[in-house]
Amino acid sequence: MAKSQETFNKKEKEKKRLRKKQDKLAKREERKANKSSGDLDSMIAYVDENGMITDTPPDPTKKKKINAKSIEIGIPRQEDDGEPAIRTGRVEFFNHDKGFGFIKEKDTQEKYFVHINGTLEDIQEGDFVSFDLEKGMKGMNAVEVKKVPKP
Repeated sequence: MAKSQETFNKKEKEKKRLRKKQDKLAKREERKANKSSGDLDSMIAYVDENGMITDTPPDPTKKKKINAKSIEIGIPRQEDDGEPAIRTGRVEFFNHDKGFGFIKEKDTQEKYFVHINGTLEDIQEGDFVSFDLEKGMKGMNAVEVKKVPKP
């Protein structure tokens, strides 16, 4: 007599496959039995005044009018005070051959890069100057640099 070709593992896999198939059929029958009408009103969701999603429409008495022109997209514009703030400082380093140097601001002790093209007068190391700031490629640059009397 020949031995059966079905092993215990094969039998278990077959049972598991049949159970899965029966579960799937049962779920399908349950969905058919509990089928909703599928109309548009049952599918719509609303957002209440707190930003929560609900199935009830919002109360029209709580509706607020918003002027679309008052909504600012992006960074709000800075208001000019008229004149830009003129800063004062001392030239810490300046190389005439290469045409650049650094100015140390008197109040904040920050150092700013200055190029020869940003100067209105010839400056030397140790000179007291007034300047304005401009955004450069690597940070703030001093521009419109001119000498002022020693404070």
